[in-house]
Amino acid sequence: MVALSSTLRRFRRRTAAEVGRPASEQLVQPVPGDEPTPVDIAPNDPLLAYLQSASGAVDVEALELDSPALAELKAAGVKLAVPLVSQGELIGVLNLGPRRSEQEYSSDDRRLLDNLAAQAAPALRVGQLVRQQQAEARTRQRFEQELEVARLIQQNFLPKELPELSGWQVAACYQPAREVGGDFYDVIALADGQVGFVIGDVTDKGVPAALVMAATRSVLRASAQRLIEPGQVLERVNEHLCPDMPAKMFVTCLYGVLDPATGRFRFANAGHDLPYVKTAEGSVELRARGMPLGLMSGMTYEEHETLLAPGDSLLLHSDGIVEAHDPQGQMFGFPRLKELVARYPGGGELIELVLADLHAHTGPGAEQEDDITMVVLQREPAPGNGRISPKLLAEFEVPSVEGNERLALERVAGLVGPLGLPAARLRRLETAVAEATMNAMEHGNSYRADRPVTVRVYGEPTQVRVEVADLGGVSRSGTSAPGETEVPDLEAKLAGLQRPRGWGLFLIKNMVDEARETSVGERHIVELVMHLEAVPEKAVQEKGDDDDDT
Repeated sequence: MVALSSTLRRFRRRTAAEVGRPASEQLVQPVPGDEPTPVDIAPNDPLLAYLQSASGAVDVEALELDSPALAELKAAGVKLAVPLVSQGELIGVLNLGPRRSEQEYSSDDRRLLDNLAAQAAPALRVGQLVRQQQAEARTRQRFEQELEVARLIQQNFLPKELPELSGWQVAACYQPAREVGGDFYDVIALADGQVGFVIGDVTDKGVPAALVMAATRSVLRASAQRLIEPGQVLERVNEHLCPDMPAKMFVTCLYGVLDPATGRFRFANAGHDLPYVKTAEGSVELRARGMPLGLMSGMTYEEHETLLAPGDSLLLHSDGIVEAHDPQGQMFGFPRLKELVARYPGGGELIELVLADLHAHTGPGAEQEDDITMVVLQREPAPGNGRISPKLLAEFEVPSVEGNERLALERVAGLVGPLGLPAARLRRLETAVAEATMNAMEHGNSYRADRPVTVRVYGEPTQVRVEVADLGGVSRSGTSAPGETEVPDLEAKLAGLQRPRGWGLFLIKNMVDEARETSVGERHIVELVMHLEAVPEKAVQEKGDDDDDT
């Protein structure tokens, strides 16, 4: 008696005992010394369908089918085949050879065999399921062990700690999308106090990606100690990886060398995402051409350099950030990441803000699509250069529901009040925040509760900065592009020469010291700045406000 799988049926012959004996002796016994003969049946063999539909024991010798398996059963001396059926599925066959008495099987024999098959089939099915579950458990255990090995490989090859460089802040983030990812980063101590920084991405997951990552890191570290120029290092790594790289796999990698004393950063890029540098004027991309590692031998890699001035910061990142999608399928995108680098300082704060903005883009509860890796180098500002990093006091969301502008107003007032902003100026800021939030809810998010307005509040040594962001992009109704705000004129509006709306932005810009608009992808941002001390051109107006209050 042998179980049948869904794709391959194997029958084993047994020589029958004397079925005509008393019930206690009516057992199926093999002939001493006779080994079972396996018979393989193809899935398309007609014998399978016949046995599936048979209502009892089948006389093998009398059966006529164009079946290779049936021919083998006959050649093996099988006389009767008793199908074992459980819940309509053929799960096994009880095969019997000739009786030792050389008599034919009687009707009583057949009834006995049918009863035996009816009782044996469920038990056999249970046994099959148990063996299947055991096999699946062993497979899962092996898979989990492989994942654990790959995870340990990655953990052991990632830097245990980041270097402490005088005048610099170094921060890193590694978030695999699953147990084992394809991203990696490294920091290499070089001669003369220089430091090598590596970020890469293997085009696969699991154990193969972990092994390729380990090999890439080892070869790159060895090459970096022997060669000086980043381009030459990537050339050497590529030549080592090409002969043994698994099919359909390659590695994107950026390697750069920093001289902490001067801020000089030399780099080469093997098909990896472009890094961004934050400067006093904004953010710029660092471009260098080169094929990914492991694809083709004989490749050369461009080498460029930049000077990181005091206050500048550099972001190395993987594509898990820019390729993340929102619920509507829109990617986070390079422009949005570049704008974040331009607006915020470096170090760990930049990493936290990028992750927060990414979370706001993908939405709560969204599954991480790909690995996320970031390495940030920030050069501390020179004393007295005025480039002091702002402090994020709070970030919160306001559902786009009418009346919720007051929630934003009250939250901002509570955060800004302790900073020493005069009462009259605080009320002006509250008015601007309320108006900006209301415009964002109405024009940017169309009063959709599932598209909240994001508010960020920053405290700086001499000013307060509030950002109000919606998802209206650059084509918001009721607002104009920065620098093109239409000054409202009551007579012109009544005459139909101006739009009926447009007072909101005009009011905002006259309530605060500075107001700016920017758009990054679908995000529209209004930035409000209020100095802690009144600026001269608004002193007269504020005096009037104070008089009104009295």
